[in-house]
Amino acid sequence: MVTASTFSDKPPSETPFKGLEVRCLQRRLLLETLAKEVPNGTIRFSSKVVSIDESEGHFKRLHLADGTILKTKVLIGCDGVNSVVAKWLGLQKPAFAGRSAVRGNAHFKSGHGFEPKFKQLVGKVGRLGFLPCDDENVFWFFTWIPATKEEGMEEDPIKLKQFVANELKDASDEMKSIIENTSLECIISSPLRYRKPLELLLWGNISKGNVCVAGDALHPMTPDLGQGACSAMEDGVILSRCLGEALLKPGVEDDDEEYKRIEMGLKKYGRERRWRSFDLVTTAFMVGFVLRNDGKMIRYLRDKFLLGFIAGLLLRKAGFD
Repeated sequence: MVTASTFSDKPPSETPFKGLEVRCLQRRLLLETLAKEVPNGTIRFSSKVVSIDESEGHFKRLHLADGTILKTKVLIGCDGVNSVVAKWLGLQKPAFAGRSAVRGNAHFKSGHGFEPKFKQLVGKVGRLGFLPCDDENVFWFFTWIPATKEEGMEEDPIKLKQFVANELKDASDEMKSIIENTSLECIISSPLRYRKPLELLLWGNISKGNVCVAGDALHPMTPDLGQGACSAMEDGVILSRCLGEALLKPGVEDDDEEYKRIEMGLKKYGRERRWRSFDLVTTAFMVGFVLRNDGKMIRYLRDKFLLGFIAGLLLRKAGFD
């Protein structure tokens, strides 16, 4: 992992992985691979949840935007940062972190030739980072504090690409080539939002009855650790374990007993994920704050002492069993 700053004359800080494996996966390929593991028809795509009601005993009824009504024994809300399920549980709307991010995938038909290193550049306006996914594709991001004049730019990939290119006019040819080799359909942008850490740690409902949340619906975080989708997969592993332990035990006599077991399984899942979610959301926010803070004292400490520490912190947070 290589970190450099345009504010400092110090050479880039390089942190070895020390036995840890860091990989960059394209989300589309990951989703396609996971979807192939379940029978056809199991997954309903483009199904937006509008509301939830409890009119049928222990079952929950989901009302979808297309008019479909689904009855479910267990409801796991993985419906993103604007989760309807999280709202039903009483969780607050995620807060704006004060920054926006552009993400892209650069494709080099003849190969990019980059080393398998995560590199980032902290500049006056924003922070750029990139990491090869394979021999031909490179994932990159650019975060910045948006100004009023940039409103509406997030829906226009042409303006986004030009904006990032302008901000990197003094960057290395390596970084410039990544932006140049990114097609417009591979560029997205969004404001960065996060769940307030104390809500996660103290009073927020991760589950209630036979309903829970996971992924961005549970712990939306800024992307400064690169652990958003990774922690969602952690959620899935622990959730399946907790539900499996609850449902596979012999002796379920009736619906009330089964509901109680589901409820206890989801409560156990919530207890296991609460601290980890708090830790990731808090650390990601603080890393982003330090890397983007323009105050003289913070900038001095960051460029002189903290870049290497932050790089190591990213690796340690990823090394979760």
